[in-house]
Amino acid sequence: MLHRFANPNRFSRLAAAVLPWVTGATIILFVVGIYFALFASPADYQQGETVRIMYVHVPAAWVAMACYTFIAVMSAVSLIWKHPLADIAARSAAPLGAGFTIIVLATGSLWGRPTWGTWWEWGDARLTSVLVLLFLYLGHIALTHAFDNPARGAKAAAVLALVGFVNIPIIKFSVEWWATLHQPASVIRLDGPTIHSSILIPLLIMGLAFTFYFVTMLLVRMRAELAARKARALRLNAAE
Repeated sequence: MLHRFANPNRFSRLAAAVLPWVTGATIILFVVGIYFALFASPADYQQGETVRIMYVHVPAAWVAMACYTFIAVMSAVSLIWKHPLADIAARSAAPLGAGFTIIVLATGSLWGRPTWGTWWEWGDARLTSVLVLLFLYLGHIALTHAFDNPARGAKAAAVLALVGFVNIPIIKFSVEWWATLHQPASVIRLDGPTIHSSILIPLLIMGLAFTFYFVTMLLVRMRAELAARKARALRLNAAE
């Protein structure tokens, strides 16, 4: 199964068939999620209307961490099994993950000012570990373009991705390991979510919307990267 879609042409055909469906699902989920987030869900009894930032901040954080996990897995596959599409997948996902992380940091600051009374707190373990995540994304992007030989850049970026993966559990469990401004986990818990369904349902819908958006853009970027590599190969062959 690992090598079933190793052929770039086969993958491109599959991606072309899947793209309309995931794009449509993304649009529908965002429309439904935004409606519930802005109109159907109640304001928080303590935070008021500012709690609506959560419907962007939290899903973006979920996908930012999931995206880095995906990159780490693809990096391992690339280094161990030399899968021809694993490097392209990691390379294509990194800018998306960086974008999600920037959204997390920006919305977190907007949310933190009225809630905690500060835009930023360096002593907060979750804030600083998410900032480290952004630096890891930027480092991965930089390394893929830092060498004249693309294979060397891909290998260096893959090593960074695997080493940096240790930051993901730090982000997840920082609220339990250290005293932070963030509240403990309230959705993914062994004893079940502690959020009321009127808030939880829109949050999950937005989480799915962000996830489908990531899948959509990943497929688009991977197809574009494959097309660019094919064009370069044709130019080199023509030059010879």
